[in-house]
Amino acid sequence: MEPDCEKPAEAEGVRVTPQMLRSRSGEFALESILLLKLRGLGLVDLGCLGQCLGLEWLDLSGNALAQLGPLASLRQLAVLNVANNRLRGLEPLAACENLQSLNVAGNLLATPSQLQCLGGLRSLEHLRLRDPLARLSNPLCASPSYGAAVLELLPGLKVIDGERVTGRGSELYQLCRDLDRSLWPNSSLGPSSSAGPGAHKAQPWVEPGYWESQPVRSSSILEEACRQFQDTLQECHELDRQARDSLARAAQALSPMGAASSFVF
Repeated sequence: MEPDCEKPAEAEGVRVTPQMLRSRSGEFALESILLLKLRGLGLVDLGCLGQCLGLEWLDLSGNALAQLGPLASLRQLAVLNVANNRLRGLEPLAACENLQSLNVAGNLLATPSQLQCLGGLRSLEHLRLRDPLARLSNPLCASPSYGAAVLELLPGLKVIDGERVTGRGSELYQLCRDLDRSLWPNSSLGPSSSAGPGAHKAQPWVEPGYWESQPVRSSSILEEACRQFQDTLQECHELDRQARDSLARAAQALSPMGAASSFVF
């Protein structure tokens, strides 16, 4: 009965066991586990985690993992967080055909080519290699052009490091710049550009009368930029509503008896 999973924890770290999985999930059958949080446990070996065939959401961040072999059998896995580990390769994830979101910030990935194994994952849209807030990165992020190189390898990505790279959302910053240039045609920095190079300050946005300081001009470019800005803003509101609904449903599913959920999204 599960001989490979009953080995004791290795001296230098912790190994995933059936007992750990059952206690963490509340499920007796490993195949029934859908969501699992194994963050910061000192894991060095994923042990029998590959037996959780129904797993859809998995957090392995903050451990000491150097390889992800057992994850190759998790065909239903959609969200995976392996940030802050010791990974030098992601090859086992090539078999996770339903993977949609992957966080590998804070590992040892040195070149974009190490992501090539993810090229067959058609559902993969979100990839995080760097997390400035948590001060996590990968060696490959030292190159200023790493984002473009990653997108060339994985053209299906929509979001890299939290920034939308395809779709209307990726154009939001450019739309804001277009609006500024239309309002202040003689300046690349707005009305305070006389302050000299590097004077990117917030004053133009907070000074009284800023929005009324220029006469209204008829401009198809400005009108289209405003329209796209409003459409994008509306889309953000809708995504926020959907996210809140999803979180509410997840919390209800994880706490059928009204108990507080132990999962943090």
